[in-house]
Amino acid sequence: MFLKQGLSLFLSGCLLLTTAPGAFADQATQTETPVPVQAAQQTPAQLQQLVAPIALYPDALVAQILAAATYPDQIVEADRWLQQHTNLKGEQLGQEVDKQPWDPSVKALTEFPSVLANMDKNLSWTSSLGDAYVNQQQEVMDAVQAMRDRAQKAGNLKSTSQENVSNQGQTIVIEPADPEVVYVPEYDPWLAFGEPIGIWPGWYWYPGLFLEGPGIAFGFGFGIGYFGRFGWGWHHWGSDWHHHDVIYNHNTYVSHSRIFANHNTFNRERANGNHGGGFHGGSGFQGRGAGGNSGFHGSAPQHGFASPHVQSGNHSGAFGGFNHGGVARGFSSRGQSSFGGFHGGGGFHGGGGGGFHGGGGHGGHR
Repeated sequence: MFLKQGLSLFLSGCLLLTTAPGAFADQATQTETPVPVQAAQQTPAQLQQLVAPIALYPDALVAQILAAATYPDQIVEADRWLQQHTNLKGEQLGQEVDKQPWDPSVKALTEFPSVLANMDKNLSWTSSLGDAYVNQQQEVMDAVQAMRDRAQKAGNLKSTSQENVSNQGQTIVIEPADPEVVYVPEYDPWLAFGEPIGIWPGWYWYPGLFLEGPGIAFGFGFGIGYFGRFGWGWHHWGSDWHHHDVIYNHNTYVSHSRIFANHNTFNRERANGNHGGGFHGGSGFQGRGAGGNSGFHGSAPQHGFASPHVQSGNHSGAFGGFNHGGVARGFSSRGQSSFGGFHGGGGFHGGGGGGFHGGGGHGGHR
């Protein structure tokens, strides 16, 4: 009797030892299965507030800004580089810019140094814009159109000698009146759209781009002749409002910045157990967040940026490595301190075809 009970206990113990590792492994596997990250989507009102400072810019300039905003680290580098090379003018400036390892969108903004400097000064806003474009591309493009519609209804957006404003169905298109001279409108982004909107937190106005009051004015025109032969120049950019994306060289622009993650792609990869799409280092840029906390650290070399690749017919959002949430906070303290002075007037370096052109204004010209 005791022998049978002992044998039964012995066999039960063996069975337990045999099955336990598998059971523990299953439990460990279930525990390690990552929970998909939920993207923090901005509301239409928040996106309209975010794009307000650039919504009334010409279409191609809006395209360049949205693309370049996905590379806030390069924005900082390019603006510092321009400040250190103020002696470069015209074609010589274009040749030196062409040698830099920056994304074509960042290179294109060197044609508009005041715009580039404004993005550097307002780095938290810039990074928020880049993150929004990566993760809510259609909504961002819709927000631009919504703000243009508001400005038009308020009587502040109309054709002038500097730019042509046209309605194509439900779309409002803004183009330079002279294809070789681009005017960047000056306006208060919180007053130019009729009913005042809230100021984007931490946003600072920049000389040559800001106009007190509800109207719109124009200062200097930027000649783009010297930059025309470069592949990143003005005529290579556009906004495809129908497909809600940026056009570069007649194809859909796709950012390969590693600063922001496309949450839809990242969540899908996490759900499938693929950990290879995570953030493993960006461009070597370190942003300091509030309270001294580091925003993010990139382990790749500063000049290891990959050139963007465009895919015809692909209207998906841009994709980079995973790093969300801390990015905007990491840039927040740099937003004001990154302002290293302005370039005077409209921030013009003389890189255009015929120097700069004086422009008139309307609707609240100072």
